[in-house]
Amino acid sequence: MSSSIARRLSPWQPRPVARVTRGRRESSIRGRATPAPPIILQGCGGRPGMTTGGTAALVRRPEGSARATLLELLFDVVFVAALALVSKLIAERESWTGAAEVLLTLTAIWWTWSVTSTTTEFYDPDQRPIQVILMVAMVGSVGMAAALPMLSAGHAMVFAIAYVTTHVVRGVVLITSLHRQGHQAAKRRATRFLFWFVVSGVFWIAGAVTGAPDWRLWAVAIAIDLFFAAVRYPTPWLGQVPIEQYDRTTGHLGERYQQFIILALGDIILVPTLEVSGTQLDRFRLIALSCAFAIMLLLWQIYVFRAGQFLLAGAEARLASRLAPYTHLVMLAGVVGTAAAFDLVIARPTGATPVRWLMLIVGGPLLFVLGRVLFTWMVTNNVSWRRLAWQLLPLLVLPWAGGWPPLLVTVVVAAGLAGHILTPGGGRETRPGLEWRRTDD
Repeated sequence: MSSSIARRLSPWQPRPVARVTRGRRESSIRGRATPAPPIILQGCGGRPGMTTGGTAALVRRPEGSARATLLELLFDVVFVAALALVSKLIAERESWTGAAEVLLTLTAIWWTWSVTSTTTEFYDPDQRPIQVILMVAMVGSVGMAAALPMLSAGHAMVFAIAYVTTHVVRGVVLITSLHRQGHQAAKRRATRFLFWFVVSGVFWIAGAVTGAPDWRLWAVAIAIDLFFAAVRYPTPWLGQVPIEQYDRTTGHLGERYQQFIILALGDIILVPTLEVSGTQLDRFRLIALSCAFAIMLLLWQIYVFRAGQFLLAGAEARLASRLAPYTHLVMLAGVVGTAAAFDLVIARPTGATPVRWLMLIVGGPLLFVLGRVLFTWMVTNNVSWRRLAWQLLPLLVLPWAGGWPPLLVTVVVAAGLAGHILTPGGGRETRPGLEWRRTDD
């Protein structure tokens, strides 16, 4: 790719489009995807089951639009509202155990979003059954969010039923619709997903029968969901999801990840704004609110640097495609931790900084950066150590930061993020968020 072409590209559009031709894949930079010939996806018995050209209306066609539908965007907003509540709960937890329990529920919320968005990548979101799945997932997320503050007060079953029902209904709707269309390979895929969500659902429900959550059983349940997704849902009599199905990509899922993370970043300013509305707005709180806004923008810059290109490249790399939900979970935990940190800083910007506050103020942005670096490394096998070294700045001051006011600690964190952005990367890579990598012919 010449320098003149690279300079005209933005991280958002046009993005690289995978084109499949006669058994080999190649990437090109185009403004619009070229329709690919059908790919036969083999079922567990080796018989051709479905084509990406689509013999059934439910399966997304490769030449279809990669843009998110309006219903998908509404779906995102519902989940981002749940994330804001999770941030508030983490800020209120006084113990590490309590924070870990909230993070477990965050993982369940994220997994619901991730699996549902994978569904709209593989199936056409304009079709009625997929719209039903999206609406059920929205209702489920509202139920999970509503139960969060009262889990220990007897509402654990509400959370468990909302989570399990969302995944089971999705599987039942898909299997029923695909059976009517005679789409056997796609039906087997949906059956594999449903099988493991039913297995984990037993632990979710069992962990809520007493009214209060049994966190050990819930930890087993979420571990089942995460682990068996990573190994492609090996199911009795059906085997694993065929590896070829991870090759098919329209760019839709990459765009969905970008949209969700950027919406989630808004919680970093939303949560402290809600907090400051109930307190006196003095100069220290105003500075703290400004720091929250600055750190939100800095994390946005770090994320959007070549985000679209990396996400599509990750879709072409099978392992990176399967692990993208996990790296984005790390980033999401960083966003939630950062929002919780500013909720605390706004409440008391001066005075000594407790250790738990330090872990949130420093650890939230650090988690986000590490998640982003990890995903980049999985796709490119490259890490810019010069940039990453800036994250040592807030870590180096930790031994003394306990005696500093929380506001000063946030300034140090912002300085480290700014250094990360402004430092050129290794080789010919330029600064994140400002320019694309230039590759000379």
